[in-house]
Amino acid sequence: MAENEVSRAIYECAIEVHRTLGGPGLLEGVYEESLAWELEQKGLKVQRQVQVPIKYKGRGLGTPMRLDLLVEGTVVVECKATAEYHAIFEAQVLTYLRMTGLKLGLVVNFGEKFVKDGIHRVVNGL
Repeated sequence: MAENEVSRAIYECAIEVHRTLGGPGLLEGVYEESLAWELEQKGLKVQRQVQVPIKYKGRGLGTPMRLDLLVEGTVVVECKATAEYHAIFEAQVLTYLRMTGLKLGLVVNFGEKFVKDGIHRVVNGL
């Protein structure tokens, strides 16, 4: 499944999660777990809280980065549940993409009144 097909499924599942849970107001982890479950129900492979080692000048650091969700091994999803969206969220995902060599990430902010307004695509050479 190509990245764009995976992102379409993530988009649809995020809307379903937001609608079912009644919109904003819950903790990020609730939305993350629910989104992972919805994606798995569609038959997609989902990994939660994926640790990715960080290397600095060839030396592995003791603190890995942690991806909220990795879907089908190709799309990084960063879940947020905040009333105020910040561009730093997209910069964070772009860093994740560069460090993993992946091409597509989504920031999904469940804190928006309409989650469709809180989904932001981040690309790394796609």
